[in-house]
Amino acid sequence: MKTTDELIKSIKGLKSDLHRKDFLLTWEQSRDELQQVLDIAGVLKCLRGENIATKVFGSGLGISVFRDNSTRTRFSYASALNLLGLAQQDLDEGKSQIAHGETVRETANMISFCADAIGIRDDMFLGSGHTYMCEVGAALDEGFEQGVLPQRPALINLQCDIDHPTQAMADLAWLEEHFGGLDKLKGKKIAMTWAYSPSYGKPLSVPQGIIGLMTRFGMDVTLAHPEGYDLIPDVVKIARENARASGGSFTQVTSMEEAFEGADIVYPKSWAPYKVMEKRTELLRAEDHDGLKSLEKECLAQNAKHKNWHCDEAMMKKTKGGDALYMHCLPADISGVSCKEGEVAESVFEKYRIATYKEASWKPYIIAAMIMARKFSNPGAVLEQLQKEGNKRIK
Repeated sequence: MKTTDELIKSIKGLKSDLHRKDFLLTWEQSRDELQQVLDIAGVLKCLRGENIATKVFGSGLGISVFRDNSTRTRFSYASALNLLGLAQQDLDEGKSQIAHGETVRETANMISFCADAIGIRDDMFLGSGHTYMCEVGAALDEGFEQGVLPQRPALINLQCDIDHPTQAMADLAWLEEHFGGLDKLKGKKIAMTWAYSPSYGKPLSVPQGIIGLMTRFGMDVTLAHPEGYDLIPDVVKIARENARASGGSFTQVTSMEEAFEGADIVYPKSWAPYKVMEKRTELLRAEDHDGLKSLEKECLAQNAKHKNWHCDEAMMKKTKGGDALYMHCLPADISGVSCKEGEVAESVFEKYRIATYKEASWKPYIIAAMIMARKFSNPGAVLEQLQKEGNKRIK
């Protein structure tokens, strides 16, 4: 891995407009901008390891808006805010004026008077999450331009219906660390595959995030799922275009065995079919509880037909040298541990358990890096000053 000095030098040499825009979808960002976030995260992680304080804010709030349950992302966001010196404040929409019809435009401005970051997780309604974040961003732009807000807060997509950029970028950071550089990823085969789960309604954003990002780096990306478990067509199209531009490849198959064959990296993860998520969104909006129960029953029965989509020892033997890197966003459905039958065998997960923890450990630094990239036009200089001052976090 690069040293702190090398990372700071890299950041200074990159061309980036991230201080002028929000990081909502990875495929909206240039290669230099993706690299900038990775390098900032790398510096922050190095400084933390050296017990150097990284509080670039003397005060300020980081607002969190979670419209779905979360453990890892919620704590990663809180850790990122603390890392940078910001206090966290949750916005509970059920206890706010939003429940009485307050507009997005008004809410965005009212919570942002002393805010430097707003993190939103909104993945429940297909076709809404990303749209909502764009509306918040537009409201923040207006508030800042009209002098209502003293500064434009950084808006962070903590997961929407389309992409999960903090997860995908953390995954990329882990691959960069594991293989020794982004240049080492070119030509590597990564299998993003559906896997059986005894639950339904899992978002599409993780697999979409993976195929949308890893195709940017010349990797051979294979997407595998049973017939009918499609992702959003527009995202699949973007992945194909990305692969063509980067010199990699993008392949779709309907066999887990085929996807695992010769793979360097495997990412077996359950998700709900695109059409199911569309139907689920309609039922959620209509508050049709009976319809939701019926849909769940139907989908679980459909999932049960594909229990052979299971990452076990036999499946792993098909990978390159029988020793591909296993990845997961966590929590994984582990057969015999968290469920009777699930995505991955206990023996496989246990072999890679520490590796998945290291994968997850990148997320707070990625989130903090996205905030810094938005708030500072020259983040390299800010990080260089932190390193030079060398203030100890623990005295």
